[in-house]
Amino acid sequence: MLFSLSLIGYYLSTTTYIIFFITQKKKIRSAARCLLFGAGVLHTVTIISRYFLAGHTPLTTHFDTVSFFAWSMTWAFLSFRWRYQVKNFGTFVSLVISALMTIGALSSQTIAELPPALQSAWLPVHASIAIIADGFMAMGFCSGLMYILQERELKKKRFGVFYSRLPSLDALDNLIQHCLTVGFPLLTLGIITGSFWAKQAWGAYWHWDPKETWSLITWFLYAAMLHQRFIAGWRGKRAAILAIIGFIAVLFTLWGVTFLLPGVHSYVR
Repeated sequence: MLFSLSLIGYYLSTTTYIIFFITQKKKIRSAARCLLFGAGVLHTVTIISRYFLAGHTPLTTHFDTVSFFAWSMTWAFLSFRWRYQVKNFGTFVSLVISALMTIGALSSQTIAELPPALQSAWLPVHASIAIIADGFMAMGFCSGLMYILQERELKKKRFGVFYSRLPSLDALDNLIQHCLTVGFPLLTLGIITGSFWAKQAWGAYWHWDPKETWSLITWFLYAAMLHQRFIAGWRGKRAAILAIIGFIAVLFTLWGVTFLLPGVHSYVR
């Protein structure tokens, strides 16, 4: 029931953000933000309750992973909101959060017994850091998508519905950088803690398991993106496209590998 209430809260927030996107009335934006905050608080209670119900950190099933992903993105956005004013960013972010919550709602919420390999103190450390990193990368994806839409408006020279409602290209480019400079260190830390956990569970730091391999591929994508940005000066559209591609790699690592490529992580369903 708590998850369902959280889901309703996110839906209401997203709907209100869409209304704000259309009307551009500040009171509606404030209401949307309050609804998102309320849904985030309720979602936090949901995760804590599930922890006590399961008796362990609820990050081992598909439902728990998607739920925590949506929670991470919610609080990543709200934490950024205190520092950065980005026009209509909440509309795009809330749509992704609602999509993740919908996927969670369609997943089995059964609590399974924890396999021996997961009975470790590394579980909450590694899994939470890795998924929080995904939350910031998801915001980078939203920023990149907004950049592409705004750049297209400017190229057409026929300013439509998006032009007046989206931030400047410079603001979006800076937002992409902010998301990645927070998300990438967390992604790195997630891989490092995962390797220590692998050593404890399976006797070696690295096994070239499909999920490990794709995590490393994703890391290299973001590392190359940041290198090209700070060393070669890659900004603008190229950075936006790379932020979108990087997030696609994140999603494949999270879901594609789990369901398509069997490995030592295959018990996570």
